[in-house]
Amino acid sequence: MKRSILFDTETTGFDPDMGDRIIEIAALELIDDLPTGEAYHVLIHPERDIPPEATKVHGFRIEDLEGKPKFAEVADGFLEFIGDSPMIAHNARFDFKFVNAELVACGREPLDYASRAIDTVEMARKKYPGLPASLDALCRRFGIDLSQRGTHNALLDCKLLAEVYVELMGGRQRGLGLAGPSRAQEMMEGSTFLANRQPRKMAPPSVEELEAHAVFMSTIKDPVWSRS
Repeated sequence: MKRSILFDTETTGFDPDMGDRIIEIAALELIDDLPTGEAYHVLIHPERDIPPEATKVHGFRIEDLEGKPKFAEVADGFLEFIGDSPMIAHNARFDFKFVNAELVACGREPLDYASRAIDTVEMARKKYPGLPASLDALCRRFGIDLSQRGTHNALLDCKLLAEVYVELMGGRQRGLGLAGPSRAQEMMEGSTFLANRQPRKMAPPSVEELEAHAVFMSTIKDPVWSRS
């Protein structure tokens, strides 16, 4: 059983080195690449303003985050949820850089990008070289519903990315339960049905059919049923 964590962040800007902070983290647990339903989601007060251009992306204003915990208050819960599992993200370097900046700022060890990161942007570019690799573009390519995606939202983006990740890993046929009954299961169920089915009554052969059968049988040389 392989456990991994798919996660996303929303932030006040593009660079933690310039003072930008995380305002939202969402994470989904995957077992053998499929969501289990276990999730982590928290809104965070960034201890600074949120520029209007960032609000246009994710919809959050600083007023929306009044009373929310600071990152230092949620760090242990986040680390407990992710454990030592691999971490999947779309443009993983961006999210890892922000999470690690926040962890270091509150005295925690940063996550090791080299050993833990799985970047779905890189996966998509390898699978579809030269084609757009944004989350929206991949959702459209795989026929995933984008109707609820207005502004960026970490939890919704995680749910969409989970569907994209399944497709990048080979499609829904990999899933146990996502693609419906397996062919083997259908065959077994069909066999059970046939075994339990009542035989239909058939009409007896006609005189002409019996005569034709007798003629055919006479043409068979040394039939096994005539041997003693």
